[in-house]
Amino acid sequence: MVIALVILLILSSLGLIAAVLLQSGRSAGLSGAITGAGETMFGKKKGLDELFAKLTAILAGVFLLSSLGLGMLLK
Repeated sequence: MVIALVILLILSSLGLIAAVLLQSGRSAGLSGAITGAGETMFGKKKGLDELFAKLTAILAGVFLLSSLGLGMLLK
């Protein structure tokens, strides 16, 4: 159980880092570099930013719950 939570924690942390970095900031960010491919898959750039925002919220929740669960199991 602990190993599964550690793996989930690592995957969610890496996914959270990627999702935050791919969001556009004031100056297009890294998502400006992939808009060509992103627009063909997800539509306009605004849709891609909304997708990354939802993905960030989901991954943050998974990270929070897995870290709390791991902390409770190891205590």
